[in-house]
Amino acid sequence: MLIGLIRHGLTDWNAVGRIQGQSDIPLNDEGRRQAQLLADRLQEEPYRWDACITSPLSRAEETGRIIAGKLGIPLLEPDERLRERYYGQIEGLTAEEREAKWGTAWDQLDLGQEKDEPLQARALAFMEEISSRHPDQNLLVITHGGLLAQLYIALYKNQYRERIGNLSLTILEKKEAAWNPLLYNCTRHILQNQR
Repeated sequence: MLIGLIRHGLTDWNAVGRIQGQSDIPLNDEGRRQAQLLADRLQEEPYRWDACITSPLSRAEETGRIIAGKLGIPLLEPDERLRERYYGQIEGLTAEEREAKWGTAWDQLDLGQEKDEPLQARALAFMEEISSRHPDQNLLVITHGGLLAQLYIALYKNQYRERIGNLSLTILEKKEAAWNPLLYNCTRHILQNQR
């Protein structure tokens, strides 16, 4: 089984550095273009994808609709476990706004954000269930940067720590109990088509 993990396309809040969390911010035109670029890439590559599943937030769902439509594969019901981390009081704020309000150590404060452990647990629970429910299928999963970062920490400790790019593609292969990375955080399709 293969799982292709994808971060949704760009939004206006991404572009200005606002933390989105579970705020339902839609894709912008650039995010839609990015989704088309990844869909084009996936059509050309040798991997075969059977279905797509997304977070219920609109930026992930629209990314999934674009990709699944281009590939001609079903878009499954969204899964709540794929929602972005809840960021509490910092949702909607830029780095400058967070620092002005709480100082440079704002990330050390309890401002209502979802903790790492429960976030990792829900991401791992999704991976376990999806692999047992669809063991002979290859699935594309469209979700969010904060969730993906914590999933990779849960699976690989500190091996992968770089920022997860919009419309990045990571491919994991299930081998017995382990998820082996075949590709990590790749945005080649965007870098080759920058305006």
